[in-house]
Amino acid sequence: MAAERDRVAACELPGGVVVIGAGPAGLTAAYELCKAGVPLTVLEQDAHKVGGLSRTVEYKGFRFDIGGHRFFSKNPLIEQLWTEIAGERMVTRDRKSRIFYRGVLFKYPLEIIDSLKNLGPLESAACVGSYIRARLGRKREIRTFEDWVTHAFGRRLYEIFFKTYTEKVWGIPCNAISADWAAQRIRGLSLSAVIRAALKLPGRNDQPVIKTLIGRFRYPRRGPGEVWETLAETLATMGAEIRMGERVEALERSGNRIRAVIASGGKGSERHAGDFFVSTMPMRELILAMDPPAPSEVACAAANLRYRDFITVALVLDREEVFPDQWIYIHDPEVRVGRIQNFKNWSPEMVPDARFTVLGLEYFCFDSSSMWRESDENLLAMAKRELVHLGLAEESSIVDGAVVRQPAAYPIYDGAYQRNVETIRMFLEKEAVNLQVAGRNGMHKYNNQDHAMLTGLMAARNILGSRYDQWRVNSDALYLEEGAEDTGLRLTPISVVADEIPPPKAG
Repeated sequence: MAAERDRVAACELPGGVVVIGAGPAGLTAAYELCKAGVPLTVLEQDAHKVGGLSRTVEYKGFRFDIGGHRFFSKNPLIEQLWTEIAGERMVTRDRKSRIFYRGVLFKYPLEIIDSLKNLGPLESAACVGSYIRARLGRKREIRTFEDWVTHAFGRRLYEIFFKTYTEKVWGIPCNAISADWAAQRIRGLSLSAVIRAALKLPGRNDQPVIKTLIGRFRYPRRGPGEVWETLAETLATMGAEIRMGERVEALERSGNRIRAVIASGGKGSERHAGDFFVSTMPMRELILAMDPPAPSEVACAAANLRYRDFITVALVLDREEVFPDQWIYIHDPEVRVGRIQNFKNWSPEMVPDARFTVLGLEYFCFDSSSMWRESDENLLAMAKRELVHLGLAEESSIVDGAVVRQPAAYPIYDGAYQRNVETIRMFLEKEAVNLQVAGRNGMHKYNNQDHAMLTGLMAARNILGSRYDQWRVNSDALYLEEGAEDTGLRLTPISVVADEIPPPKAG
């Protein structure tokens, strides 16, 4: 990083930069630019909290995340950055997560002995038979999530361990979800890989099947929001202006450049001009805010990008211990909750009193749905009923709760999203040459927190004169939590996430 800064110092620094969004990607980009001495403004839509999806909410002293956010990265720059920001505020945790299915808790990532024991001999035999049929059957093109998982695990295991939860999360059938989401998100890539790992057998070419098992991770003592709040404070002392409660209304453009962002906030509508811009706002909203408007085919591609919205119902329990996991995936189709977080097991400092526990029940929906419009009172009542129905708590132990809605939490990876994103990307590369996109929503790409940060870092360095391709980050199996064994799916990992390409010569 020192060599990079020395090289930048020898060049002419860019003028003012406007960063849209104060999540992990936006704040990381801002930090890198500030360290290089670039004046900048950060516009954040939320009026109170930075961190985006990685923020931490506080309710009567109880703290909970919007989702759960592990701090682990294979990229040493990101690990170093977390240490630089949070230092001793990070604690190390041993991961524990399970799947709730038919009243039984299964270890996740799947462990073959545990799974077969809990399924029983008849169901286990059916699962093995289904797997063998999938492996010996006629090869077919892998296009959807359903194709991917049934090929890797067999149809019966797919229906038990993947279908219900996945359709809760995305709200669309598994055969309408792109296969590349499975390739990036599923820890065990095939049943054979799981079996060999359980028996401690070597992989192909005498290499271990498992390259990296993320069984341990770091976590801030008071939640991920602590990291981003600290970084925002640091940026303010470095001279950055962070404007909270600023909603982007338009991006003025002329020629092939963005000239200014128009945002409305506490001071009304204001124009924020700059030489360069970084956008982490949802790609759909970015294109629809262009002034003059983007061409019709680009606007149509943006309008067809979809997002899944997210509700967290935090329940406070008058119990010191509820279950030992950090989180549990709920595969029971009789309840609407998709995942339950136990934030006390992420860090004891998430509760103000050790006699209590705070759980986060996570519901996935669309902002057009009846669930999104339900009153907080009704959502709290539903969450209580479902927690009791699952047998994870007694009604009398639930003493309080709060509701948080998160719009556009997850970009949806349907069969058309790649084509739509590529149309938008080509437009931006030609018609907004001084704009960098970064982050999960900014790129409509399923990036983890560390991936989002890496794209923000690259965006900043591109402004400073480098040429990184942030689209290569997490573009395939490279960041899988487990090694990419050959499953017959022809997923070829990229060996380097970001090669720096020398800048073009002037003129």
